[in-house]
Amino acid sequence: MAAHREVVAYGDHPDQWGELFLPEHPDPRVVGIAVIIHGGYWRKTYTAELGVPAALDLSERGVIAWNLEYRRAGHNGVEGSGGWPSTFEDIASGIDALAAIATEKGLERRRVAALGHSAGGHLAVWAAGRGKLPHGVPGADPQVALTAVVSQAGVLDLEGAWRLGLSSGAVENLMGAPPAQMNAYAFANPVACLPIGVPIHAFHSRSDDEAPFSLSETYVTAAQAAGDPALLHETTGDHLDIITPGKESYEECRKVLLEVLTETN
Repeated sequence: MAAHREVVAYGDHPDQWGELFLPEHPDPRVVGIAVIIHGGYWRKTYTAELGVPAALDLSERGVIAWNLEYRRAGHNGVEGSGGWPSTFEDIASGIDALAAIATEKGLERRRVAALGHSAGGHLAVWAAGRGKLPHGVPGADPQVALTAVVSQAGVLDLEGAWRLGLSSGAVENLMGAPPAQMNAYAFANPVACLPIGVPIHAFHSRSDDEAPFSLSETYVTAAQAAGDPALLHETTGDHLDIITPGKESYEECRKVLLEVLTETN
């Protein structure tokens, strides 16, 4: 089933764009849009190409997909324009852009669910909590609210990832300083923003050696204690299996994503 692909800018920076995948034959049961947020530890090295396989797979099943690019932080001599707050502002703006896009193209957006991998899982869950951010904080006052998130090996505990020094200090590279020196972690770390009242499905494998299982486990435990509808789904495979169509872990994620986007849910 072919899909129409269209790149749409949501800002003036070269990295402020998304690619909209419109299925040739939309599934009438689906009443919303899937926002795909790629990972890569928030670094410029990795791009929205990581989200294309999922976007194609979803569009083949009649689902509208919005594969989001955003400004990322530089690393090891690679210059980047992202980090705090730019990366977060872009995720917010990219999701909010769906209001105008849906109106222009006549798209149904009663439900907008995010599918985020690794660092993209962090950004997706953060975005789901934007409605609880204080006015004036980057990302606050959303125009388009996420109704659910499917996190794929998400870095959902930012301070925990910092303590582990994951990916050569990726968290500090994103934020610009350690937690003790920045109040911004209180608004950037999903664990610190609970409760948010949005269903979060955290898929993670204990075999993942890039983003430890504990990052999702810690978040879901804290979210449930705060009264949030969060679920931990233990899956199998490595860090990239979970974004690879045909792999069992990816298929499990897609099943739940389709459920949260359908009228019958």
